Amino acid sequence: MRPKVFLWAYRVKKFGSFSSFAAYSLHVPVSLNKMEEKKSINMNEFSQDLTWLADYCPEYSISSKNIKILKEPSEFFEKLKELSKNASKRITLASLYIGTGHLERELVASINEGLEKSRGNLEVKILLDYTRGSRGSENSRTLLLPLLKNYPSQIEISLYHTPKLRGFIKWFLPERWNETIGLSHLKVYLFDNTLILSGANLSDQYFYNRQDRYIVFYDCKELCDYFDHVVKTISSMSFLLMPNNTVILHPEWNVHPSDGNFKEFVSMARQSLQKVICSAKKKHVQQEFGESNMSTEKTDTLVYPLLQMYTFGIRQDELVTEKFLRFAEPNSCIKLASGYFNLTNHYMNIILNSSKALFSLLVASPKVNGFYGAKGVSGAIPSAYTHIAKTFFSKVLKYRQQNRIKLQEYERPSWTFHVKGLWYYKPNASLPSATFIGSPNFGYRSVYKDLEAQVAIVTESKELQMQLHDEQQSFYDRTTVIGKELFDRPDRKVPFWVKLVTFFIRDFF
Repeated sequence: MRPKVFLWAYRVKKFGSFSSFAAYSLHVPVSLNKMEEKKSINMNEFSQDLTWLADYCPEYSISSKNIKILKEPSEFFEKLKELSKNASKRITLASLYIGTGHLERELVASINEGLEKSRGNLEVKILLDYTRGSRGSENSRTLLLPLLKNYPSQIEISLYHTPKLRGFIKWFLPERWNETIGLSHLKVYLFDNTLILSGANLSDQYFYNRQDRYIVFYDCKELCDYFDHVVKTISSMSFLLMPNNTVILHPEWNVHPSDGNFKEFVSMARQSLQKVICSAKKKHVQQEFGESNMSTEKTDTLVYPLLQMYTFGIRQDELVTEKFLRFAEPNSCIKLASGYFNLTNHYMNIILNSSKALFSLLVASPKVNGFYGAKGVSGAIPSAYTHIAKTFFSKVLKYRQQNRIKLQEYERPSWTFHVKGLWYYKPNASLPSATFIGSPNFGYRSVYKDLEAQVAIVTESKELQMQLHDEQQSFYDRTTVIGKELFDRPDRKVPFWVKLVTFFIRDFF
């Protein structure tokens, strides 16, 4: 990776002059998306160590020695407990929900131990989704109430409620189905200056037999501060949980998500989030120019946080993913995984018709789908994903792209599959130089409905590249390549009613 001074020289060159680049970098735009949508790159720019990513989001330099990839759910669980017990200043957790089993209680006990040891110095912030965290009589809220009662001045539990769930829709939709309107799907696990990013929720299956991805960033204060600020901002527009299990609107927010004015809520949310993003980018510029520009210190790894909150006009992840897929170098390889394979039509069209990269798409077999064996309509969801995969595969054959695009199906007895993200291999490279990891599934919900966050990691460290390659290989070693004969098998036959329903509700899962 080039020294920092060369990174800046490259970016100044793109803007034509130092003054124009500085004006762009230090200015807080009225609308990030209007600015971002005007940006364009070509394949030559794409190959410039992917530094164009900094045009869309903050950039953080991290030594690869401070990055570790965990492979198994049990490692993830033990690391969460370890960091919870030893945190001294802050714990910030954002997840869809926290389960109510004995493993989740072990995690809460670890947080309690950390609070006891800190003697009042540890602050805990937990952000969950309102609908998912309130499901059933025993739920995330009831699990966390003892913490809230014992440490009322040190812990804040926030429940995000999408502003889209309102009026007749909120009244009409039953529990579980109301979650299809929109969620906080963030997965951020932060302890002092250590950050774990994953696609996993805080629930027992994710701790022992649901395969996901987990990357730990040690000693990365600036990156932790950024995600802490993001979670704090989402929390400020959410409900606060009270010790008696009631909720109140956060005192810093004055527009109710479901009863208040929708446009006003969205406008305020957009401004708050844009302020976080622009402040981080501005701070980065100031810090870079505050250092010696003649420094010869090299950075081997760059991390780019990507938010996707379409309802609020925040579209970093969508725009970056689109350009990544579209402009990847010819004969480079993108290995893309989704626990719930339901790519947006836009992403599908880019992969099929625009991209020159080789693709290996990793999907779940019906038996490792999280909904396999579920009761009622939910039990048909694996068949719906089979239908979606078959439809996409038919297009691959129709456009004669089967030599460039392959689908591979993950299988592991007694396990479920929740892996998401991508690994990028440059042409003729045996190791990946970049990866995306976080909460998005690259589907309609991730792009247009839910609150999502992931990071792009770009590295020249051979050690980290090997970690990423081994991680990817551990998933793909358990796969079979999908061929036409697979969908002809009797056990893969999709009932007509599932095909029909999938056509109408595909955008809801």
